[in-house]
Amino acid sequence: MILVIGATAHFGRQTVEALLEAGEPVRALTRDPSTADLPAGAEVVRGDLADASTLGPALDGVTAAFLVLPYGLDPATFLGAARDAGVRRIVFLSSGAVIDGADRQPDVIARYHAGVEQAIAASRADWTFLRLLFPAINALAFGMQLKGGDVVRAPYAAATSAPVHERDVAEVAARVLTDTGHSGRAYDLTGPASLTQADQVRVLGEALGRPLVFEEVPDGPVREQMARFMDGDFVNALFDLMAATVGKPAAVTSTVEEITGRPARPFAAWASDHAADFA
Repeated sequence: MILVIGATAHFGRQTVEALLEAGEPVRALTRDPSTADLPAGAEVVRGDLADASTLGPALDGVTAAFLVLPYGLDPATFLGAARDAGVRRIVFLSSGAVIDGADRQPDVIARYHAGVEQAIAASRADWTFLRLLFPAINALAFGMQLKGGDVVRAPYAAATSAPVHERDVAEVAARVLTDTGHSGRAYDLTGPASLTQADQVRVLGEALGRPLVFEEVPDGPVREQMARFMDGDFVNALFDLMAATVGKPAAVTSTVEEITGRPARPFAAWASDHAADFA
């Protein structure tokens, strides 16, 4: 049995679907099964990563787990329960900001994810880390502005990334969870091409049939506004990561194709798949 943690979020839900399509038995952990709305065939169970008493039944018979954590959550309770249950393999959705071998990670995002990686590596389970830097679903942040017009106003028009489709991440996760040869590996997952933020808005406009425009604004006021409802250190780390890419092509890996056997989906495919989210 494979347990998917974070099963109602984008990456977890897609991984549940990918595992079911591969004919694998899947159990999905959620705090409220009544609202999970997961695909038929998944065994949906209640569990809270901060409450060890809820994890024993969820982990019964589980041999492998896909771990998607909200930023900042301490994995210790889950890892202890997984060890007690005899879980043999843990695949963790981590961050591409992590720098291997660094004495000190560069920001709070990298430090948090590196800490989780270290905790998993210190457990008894075989581990694999799937590292993402700027997934394509980050573009959903444009949606609120696009409900009121065709202009996206944000900092760093020339910031680059190679946005990866969540479905590609899910299909990699499904392979890593079920195939051999991935233990002790950290994989950087990207889409097939480096794009600027302005490029992403243009491609999204083509998918929507709208003449979208990216209008660059200073980053200071946006950082301050976002820090009112998000952790300020997290916001600054995210913006600093973006700022560091301006004018530099993003690294592109072939990992998706190497593991799944087919090329990573382009951002245009993501935009088409998510067109309804911008309606």
